[in-house]
Amino acid sequence: MNIRSLTRGDGVVIGAAVVLFIASFLGLSSIDCPTGIDCSNYDTANAWDTLGLLMSMFLAGVIGAALIVLARAMPGRKVAGLDLGQFGVALTVFALWTAFWTILDVNSAGAGMILGLLATIALAAGAVASPLVPALKAPLMGAPRPQTPQPYGAQPGATGGAGYGYPGAQPGGTGGYGYPVGGQQPGQPGPADAQQPQQAHHQHQPQPDQQGAPATAQQGAPAGDFAPFWFAVPVARPLYAEDGSPTPIAELAPGTWYLAVEQRGAALVAQTQDGRRGVLQDTTGIQRG
Repeated sequence: MNIRSLTRGDGVVIGAAVVLFIASFLGLSSIDCPTGIDCSNYDTANAWDTLGLLMSMFLAGVIGAALIVLARAMPGRKVAGLDLGQFGVALTVFALWTAFWTILDVNSAGAGMILGLLATIALAAGAVASPLVPALKAPLMGAPRPQTPQPYGAQPGATGGAGYGYPGAQPGGTGGYGYPVGGQQPGQPGPADAQQPQQAHHQHQPQPDQQGAPATAQQGAPAGDFAPFWFAVPVARPLYAEDGSPTPIAELAPGTWYLAVEQRGAALVAQTQDGRRGVLQDTTGIQRG
């Protein structure tokens, strides 16, 4: 799983789940030791001594957090008709419900119950608010700049040697196979061509009826105004099939670079790291590489 696809809300959920798991080993109740009596050898029960509370509060919250994080890795998976993330949110809310009523029923709550209640509050709040609060939807880790691969024919360490379509490609570089060197556009004469004698130009000048034929052929060729580029999405967005199917085939995660290979109106045809292609309908706020 790519950890860069996790959001800040997922970080809150993971942290709360870890605290909740630690709280399960602490005492559920405290002891008011009378004066003059040594109570150091008295062991209080923890959650692992109470199966019902362990499953309905502590492990329910931990499992719910795991399902929320797993939903990032496998979008679209369902359990009993619910998305993995929705099922995980339901478990975290149920864990908070159990913790609240349990601590009210305990005469003298111990460290395990108090810490468990605080952890379930943070866990449920992070799970519910993650898709709603923009600050929690932001990536947990920033998107790194992609490494510039060496194109075919470029020398290692040469500046400006990025291939066509890769982030960091600078005009005027060495270029790769089939790429003009020094920023020279295809069809433009080089310095050596400009020094050729003018007499040779007049000797090989075409007849009037032949002039304009190459120019007409060049004008008839369509000019490609789209160049593939790398981009990253600010938030997780679905990628739909090119045939117009309403079911997403993948989810583009923030913090990962994808290649745009075609433009269809306001939408982009994107390619994932595993080679799958689909249509990104919402292109607002994307970051170009």
